[in-house]
Amino acid sequence: MLISNKLKRKLLGRHTTDGLLMKIFMYLLLSAIGYIFLFPLFYMLSNSLKDIDDLLNPMVIWIPSKLFTTNYQLAFKTLNYVPTLFNSLKVTLIPALAQTIIVSFIGYGFARFKFPFKKLFLFLILLSYIIPQQVTMIPKYMLFSDLKLTGKAISIVLPALLGQGVNSAIFVFIFYQFFRMVPKSLDEAALIDGANRYYIFFKIAIPLSVPAYITSFLFSFVWYWNETYISSIFLGESVSTLQLNLVSFTILYESLSSTTQGFFSINEGIKNAGTILVILPMLIVYFVLQRWFVEAIDKTGVTGE
Repeated sequence: MLISNKLKRKLLGRHTTDGLLMKIFMYLLLSAIGYIFLFPLFYMLSNSLKDIDDLLNPMVIWIPSKLFTTNYQLAFKTLNYVPTLFNSLKVTLIPALAQTIIVSFIGYGFARFKFPFKKLFLFLILLSYIIPQQVTMIPKYMLFSDLKLTGKAISIVLPALLGQGVNSAIFVFIFYQFFRMVPKSLDEAALIDGANRYYIFFKIAIPLSVPAYITSFLFSFVWYWNETYISSIFLGESVSTLQLNLVSFTILYESLSSTTQGFFSINEGIKNAGTILVILPMLIVYFVLQRWFVEAIDKTGVTGE
């Protein structure tokens, strides 16, 4: 009976959630979720390193018979990678940074100050996230066209500077909730010591909200990087980005191969190599900021009142 109780406690745990069976279930569940997310990436990486013989050989599934990097060389030339990468960073990195900074001011204002129609304004900001961007795209394009801003990177950066970037409402809500968790006693103590609101924001609020800044910047950067609808409308063909070049990758490849020697007929390996090159900067930023995000949470440890 004693052995049976020990076995039961080991399998189920004291609170069911800390038992061996629950841990096995959680590991299997996480492994399945990880497989779903990582399978397409591994599949593209494997195909991008295959030559045409490996792609047509049904016996070669995951590991290529030889390391074939020509696909990346051809995709690199097709995307015009280095100049296009700088263009992509101008319309993704700069707006993401600007949006993160601006919405932090807005979120702090809603969290710390009282003013007329505060709840109404917050509701309207969140409502802007629900309204499809296609509804406001025509008047926005007409406005930017009248201001001679279309076809320039400023057409993507300017809305972010005004707090109207891609999914800005979500980031306002993130900062609003995060600043509400910061104890007001810290502000009151600083005010007693003679600090003004600017000093409190830059010296107290910002250091305590590093996780919110990193999270907002990370998601903002990813959304701007994956955004092709707005870029195709406001930038057109004047500013080429990696994302837009990937959309028309086949056309660019065929036009370049017709005028340049050493190009093969386009195949799945070359397309996958181009896709890997486009998502590579985003993966680097994600892994770097993920580490900082975890460290920031460990160092902050702020609880609400």
